[in-house]
Amino acid sequence: MPRILLIDDDEHLAAPLAAYFARFGFQLDSATRPTQGLAMLRSRPYDAAILDVMLPEMDGFALCREIRKGSDVPVIMLTARGDVMDRVVGLELGADDYLPKPFEPRELVARLQTILRRQRATPAATRGQRRVFHELVIDVETREVLRQGQPVELTGTEFELLALLAAEPGKVFSRDDILNRLRGHEAELYTRAVDIVVSRLRKKLEPLDCIKTLRNAGYTLAVGKAAAP
Repeated sequence: MPRILLIDDDEHLAAPLAAYFARFGFQLDSATRPTQGLAMLRSRPYDAAILDVMLPEMDGFALCREIRKGSDVPVIMLTARGDVMDRVVGLELGADDYLPKPFEPRELVARLQTILRRQRATPAATRGQRRVFHELVIDVETREVLRQGQPVELTGTEFELLALLAAEPGKVFSRDDILNRLRGHEAELYTRAVDIVVSRLRKKLEPLDCIKTLRNAGYTLAVGKAAAP
C-alpha cells in the first residue's frame, strides 16, 4: 500500500482525507508542522509527499527545498487558487506537481496515481536498456543517471523527462507533447512547467549541453546515437 505524507497545518484536513485515500489503497500519514514532517520523512520511506504552501516555521517552498536536499520523493504542492507564481516557484524548487486550493480530493488522488504510475513505469522505447551517450549514461531500470561518470540526483519528473527525450534522440518534443506524455491524465495545460523542469535538468547535467531548444518547436536530446546496453 503506497504511503503518502501530508504536511498541512489544517488539523481538520488529515482525518477525512485519510479515510478518502484508503478507498483508493493509499495510507495517509500527516504532520502539521514542517519539522515534524521532515523527521517523519527521514525515519521511514514514503511514496509521495503533499505540502501546503502556507505553513508555520517555514513555508512550503522552504520545506520543499529542505526535502530536495536529501530526497527525490515525489512532491505535490497545494497552492493558493490562481496564484501562478506559487506554481512556478514550487516547480523551480523541485516539486513534481501542484494543485490549487480548495481542491477536490478525487483530483488529488488522480494526481498521486499518475505520479506513482510514472515512478513505476519505464518508457516502452527504453525498457530493459541502459542508454549510453557521450559522457551521459541513463539506466531506465535503476533510474540512475551518470554525467561524466558522476551520479546525478534527479527528481522523478526530471528523470522521466530525460528518459522521454533519450528514447528518441534527435526527435523534437513539443511542450504539449511532453505534458501529455508525463502527466498521464487530462489537466490544465501549463507549458511554463515544462520550461522550468528543462531548466532544472540542464543545470544538473552541466557542463554537458545536450538538451537543445528549437524555437517555436520544443526540445530534443542532442547527444549522438546511444550505444548498445
